[in-house]
Amino acid sequence: MASNLVKLVLGAIIAIVLLGLVIIVAAVGTYNGLVTADQEVVAQWGIVESKYQRRADLIPSLVETVKGITKQEQTVFIGVAEARSQWQNAKSPEDKLAAANGLDSAISRLLMIQESYPELKSNENFMALQAQLEGTENRISTERDRYTERVKEYNIMVKTAPSSIIAGMFNFKEKPVFKADEGAQNAPKVNFST
Repeated sequence: MASNLVKLVLGAIIAIVLLGLVIIVAAVGTYNGLVTADQEVVAQWGIVESKYQRRADLIPSLVETVKGITKQEQTVFIGVAEARSQWQNAKSPEDKLAAANGLDSAISRLLMIQESYPELKSNENFMALQAQLEGTENRISTERDRYTERVKEYNIMVKTAPSSIIAGMFNFKEKPVFKADEGAQNAPKVNFST
């Protein structure tokens, strides 16, 4: 009888120890899962930030290119307008000839730009930067979506049992999801004039 009692107590102790080990292993696994999910959120946000930085770096180049394009085109168009005005204001044949030469020269520059650059080479820089900016915007959107997904997975772990117990014990807090700014649904106004 004592032997049976010892076996029963020993079996209970072994069961409790095994249960404790299972709980410890589960707690460690849950903790490690929370740490991993937390670090995935942090890493994904770093990627989002790098895409925002890329956009911030591209915008000044885009603006400067637009200013350069506008300046180049304005110079040609102003030259044509001035030559035309000189022609109209010329009184003597000599003045008309000089104005005509000026107008021919201005038109030649205009045609040369049009012939040499069917889409205007200076515009290619703008188009390339615009394409890079569009690509960056797409990357930002993709990476924000990935960030939101990582945050969702992490927040589910933080809020659901049994991982919420470990999260509470080790101070794992919910992470914020990306939210658009107030009025983000409205298209921004772009003005390239200075």
